[in-house]
Amino acid sequence: MLFLFKYRFIQITREFSVMFWALTFPLILATLFYFSFGRAGLSATGESEWSVVNVCVIENKASEFPSFLKALDGDTLNILSASSEDDALHMLDEGEISGIYYVKETPSLTVGKNGLNESILTSLLDTYNQNAAMLTDIAKTHPENLPAAIESISNYRQIVKEETLGGDTLDSTVQYFFALIAYACLSGAFLGVRASFDSQANLTALGARRSVTPTHKLTLILIDMLVLVVIHFVNIMILTIYIGKVLGINLGHNYIALLLVNFMGSMIGVTMGLAFGSLSKLSLNAKMGLSVLITLIPGFFAGLMFVNMKNIVEQHAPIINRINPAAVLSDAYYCMGVYNDAERFTRCILTLAVMSILFLAAAFFGVRRERYDSI
Repeated sequence: MLFLFKYRFIQITREFSVMFWALTFPLILATLFYFSFGRAGLSATGESEWSVVNVCVIENKASEFPSFLKALDGDTLNILSASSEDDALHMLDEGEISGIYYVKETPSLTVGKNGLNESILTSLLDTYNQNAAMLTDIAKTHPENLPAAIESISNYRQIVKEETLGGDTLDSTVQYFFALIAYACLSGAFLGVRASFDSQANLTALGARRSVTPTHKLTLILIDMLVLVVIHFVNIMILTIYIGKVLGINLGHNYIALLLVNFMGSMIGVTMGLAFGSLSKLSLNAKMGLSVLITLIPGFFAGLMFVNMKNIVEQHAPIINRINPAAVLSDAYYCMGVYNDAERFTRCILTLAVMSILFLAAAFFGVRRERYDSI
């Protein structure tokens, strides 16, 4: 058993083309995801990391300046000084600032383009003007309520905070990374297809030698599965550590649950590849090409390319999410990192276990019925 395990391990790890799809390609995707939208203005703990918006304030009426400047006070804006209006306009043209506030009876704003920073400045100005109009109306109609209204505005704070049930604030784009890890787990199919190909006597010399060995075929399949699961589990852990520690994406802090999902994901990917490779009569290149489809298509429906796809499928064809291993894996990661739903998490793990057993049984019966006139 140890002899078979050792040399099967060496053989699989030397298949660089297969290891590329099982390990390197998901790492590349994770890096591209990170630079595309992975941070999305949030830190690993979910706290805001939006950069401050540079702006100039041109004072046209001294009596209005202190109140308006106080309204702009905060972490959002960085108020830069300008010697004159022409200087401020030059800074705006050069992109050094995002806008110019003009302080007058009714404050106004000048921006150079449309964008996120400009929208923030416009929103702040609209809020100030609305509050000023409201206070003016209160002063005219119910002056006794004016102090309470001013205090209410002064004590404004964010009253809604997105948090998981476990207490971690997570970026919504973390769903892309959950779907990516689920896809990487299914990429173990490449390892399984390669291993099953090497077990077919009519295709490889190694398959011929394995077919005449007295070792039971079920034993050979179980050893292959054990070797592949160990290798792919290490691949998934490397990817998880890279996303969590190097890229700084918060995947949650339930490390025991994370290990369990990674292991079950490695199992489902490998057994799916073993079953597909054993049941198909195609060449290795054709099997590898189809393996791309049987990993990417489930990944697509799990939200790998479009994060809301899994929700769309859930609304219109929920049965697909129940039988799609990538969707089940993504759901398990989300239950672990966001929902903290033990019951739903357990259901996902049991579903993955049943799928793995079915795939393994299909691989065994696919190899068991093979007979050769001569080898």
